[in-house]
Amino acid sequence: MRVQLSLTLYDLIMTKPEMTTLVAISKEPVSKALDSALKSISLKQGMEIVSKQPNQSSGSYFSERWSMPALNEEDRNILRNIAAEHGSDLAFLSSSFNPEAIRVLAMDMDSTLINIECIDEIADFAGKKSDVAKITEATMRGEIKDFKESLRRRVALLEGISVDVLESVYQERLRPNPGAIELLAAAHQRGLHTLLVSGGFTFFTDKLREQLGFTQTQSNTLEIVDHKLTGKVLGNIVDGVAKASYLEHACASLGVSKVQSIAMGDGANDLLMMHGAGLSIAYQAKPVVKEKADAAFDRVGLDATLLLLD
Repeated sequence: MRVQLSLTLYDLIMTKPEMTTLVAISKEPVSKALDSALKSISLKQGMEIVSKQPNQSSGSYFSERWSMPALNEEDRNILRNIAAEHGSDLAFLSSSFNPEAIRVLAMDMDSTLINIECIDEIADFAGKKSDVAKITEATMRGEIKDFKESLRRRVALLEGISVDVLESVYQERLRPNPGAIELLAAAHQRGLHTLLVSGGFTFFTDKLREQLGFTQTQSNTLEIVDHKLTGKVLGNIVDGVAKASYLEHACASLGVSKVQSIAMGDGANDLLMMHGAGLSIAYQAKPVVKEKADAAFDRVGLDATLLLLD
C-alpha cells in the first residue's frame, strides 16, 4: 500500500497539468483591468495564468491570450462573467486544438446564422407567435426534452397559413447575423466543407445555401397542399441526434474526424452536434449551451471565429 501511494504522489508531482489557451475577444482593445482581474482570481484559486499574446487587432476585433491549466465548467463560467464585466467574450482552446486541421464548419440556422426563429415569425402572420414562441424558448432552454414532439406541436399551429408567408418572412424579417457573411466567405476561401444543419425548414435553408454558398444543408420539410401549410412535417425530423449525425457523416465523407470540425449553435438541440467538435461555439446562446461550449460569443459577431483559427 505504501509503495502504491508513493507512486501515486510521484505521478501527481511529475505529471504536468493539461493547459488551456484563454482568448478574450472584444470590439474594443481588451481592458488592462481584465488582465488584472483574471490574474487576481487565478492567484486566489492557486492557478498560474501567463500572458501569451498582448492586445492584438484583426479586422473589427481585438484579442488577448493567456495560458493556464484546464478548467472545469464552474471555473470557466466564473471567468466568463469576469470578462463580461470588462466587455469581452472568452474562448477556451485546449492544447490539442489544431486550427490548421479544421476541415468542416457546421452551423445551426435559427438565432445562430440568422437573426430570427423562422417558425415564430411564420406564426406571427397568423397571430400565433406567442403560443409558438413559448414552446420554442422552452425547447431551446432544454426544458422540453423531446425536440420532435416540440416541433410537431409548433408546426400544427401553422395549419392553413399561405405558403406566401414563408417568402414574406425571408424577404422582410430574415437577416444573417453579424459576421455571418464574412465567416462563410473566409471558410470557403480556406476550402472548408460548410454545413447548415437546422431543426427549421428547407424553404429557408435552401435559400441560404444559394445566398451564402453552403456546401450542404439539412433541415425539415413542411407539407404544403393547395398553397397552404397543412400543419405537418414530412419525413424524419432533424433533431439534436440528427444534427450530430449529419456532422459526423460530413466528416467521415472527407476522411476526417469530428475534432477537425467547428460546430456552432445556440440551443439545447445543438449540444450533441457541438460535443466532440474540435471547437464548439455558442452564439447568443442559452446558459445550458454556454456552459458546455469552448467559446461563447455574446458581444462579437460570428466572424470572430476566425481569430481562433490564427
